Amino acid sequence: MELDIEKLKKSYRKQEVTSLILMLVALPIFGIVYLYYTSGNLDWDLPQIPDFFRGLMIGSGYGLLIGQFFIFRDELKRAKSENVFEGKVMQYLRASQKRVGFLFLISLISAVGLLFFQSAWFVIMFALALVFFSLAKVTPDRMKRLLKLSKEEGEIARLISRP
Repeated sequence: MELDIEKLKKSYRKQEVTSLILMLVALPIFGIVYLYYTSGNLDWDLPQIPDFFRGLMIGSGYGLLIGQFFIFRDELKRAKSENVFEGKVMQYLRASQKRVGFLFLISLISAVGLLFFQSAWFVIMFALALVFFSLAKVTPDRMKRLLKLSKEEGEIARLISRP
């Protein structure tokens, strides 16, 4: 069976670029809100939102943090069960892409929550999202470890990660 190395390289590169772009968008958004939150002398005259939404945003943000972990773990189990190497890698890349999407959503929730409610819970939520962003980054070593690839498959994973 012939591996489509170019297809794997393209998918790997796409996932890598997407995760970096989403992180680069999330960081300045939260940074601007955090500076507003800590400055104390800025007033954007924001509307008052009921505290019900504060609890809803905190609950949904932390729920998504926990959920993205379990969703990724289930997707990883499916990837490991694939018989074909190419299928394993593609399933893993899709799972990582979905995880990064959830983390981006969590970062937006934490920025909006911090903007309107000035609660440290949103700062902690964003910090946790950044930790998971770091863990979601696709690397050949992480791919080899998580998918339990053989030595030869690990070398192919290293090959597809190179430009």
